Amino acid sequence: MPRCCGCARKTRRRSRDGSVSPRGRRRIRSPPSRRPRPKPDRGRHRRRVGLTPPLAGTMAIRPTTWDGVYTEGAWLLTRNLVPGVSVYGESLPVEAAVEYRRWDANRSKLAAYLKCGGRRWPFGEQASVLYLGAGSGTTVSHISDVCARGLITAVEVSSRSFRNLLTLAERRANLVPVLGDASKPQTYAGRVGSVDVVYQDVAQRDQESIFLKNLGMLRSGGTGFLIVKARSADVTAPPTRVFAAAKEALMSSGFSVMDVRSLAPFQTDHAAVVVTKP
Repeated sequence: MPRCCGCARKTRRRSRDGSVSPRGRRRIRSPPSRRPRPKPDRGRHRRRVGLTPPLAGTMAIRPTTWDGVYTEGAWLLTRNLVPGVSVYGESLPVEAAVEYRRWDANRSKLAAYLKCGGRRWPFGEQASVLYLGAGSGTTVSHISDVCARGLITAVEVSSRSFRNLLTLAERRANLVPVLGDASKPQTYAGRVGSVDVVYQDVAQRDQESIFLKNLGMLRSGGTGFLIVKARSADVTAPPTRVFAAAKEALMSSGFSVMDVRSLAPFQTDHAAVVVTKP
């Protein structure tokens, strides 16, 4: 008889009762028992719903002390002069068959001035406004809403932004775009005349000098708004020092400074300096 090679053979496991389990079959373990999930607290859920912000258009629209400006909760609004048309993607809430436009303080420095507690508001329904540095027309469009029966002359030096102003003016009869340099008012003063408000938002180093040149078109008793951009005037000086210097320059030129207000947190390193002309 052939001898066994002597190799150790694997033996099958024996169960407790002595029977041999089949080769390759694994022991089947029962799944672990799961505890039932607790049911949600329905009462607590109902209370949390009340903490969520209301949907757009569900809050009452109310007038403010600023002529032509309304509020809807935390939002500022103006009455849309061109119903159904949004200028920069803003929402158009409607109440009592009247359409409004939400005014974003993060995109408009004049709206930021109001949100920061601004006291001066010379913009009325029939006001005439000279706007320097109009850009693509975000703030200009809201002034156009407020001064519905007035006239806004919007000066912009950029050809690209000026094309946007032209498109905006096609639907707004009270808006007159002018392609020009705010530092050279003699090039457009003839078509402007005397105005009730001069508003300047120009990112140049000599902001006060440009503003003073254009205040020659401001009527006696009129209001001037200078948006001071501290980093454009002096990138090394603290913003508060730049704001104080702008105030001093306007006062030394014979204008009464009515308000100086930082636009933070909506506009960093910006301030509004409001003056009146004797």
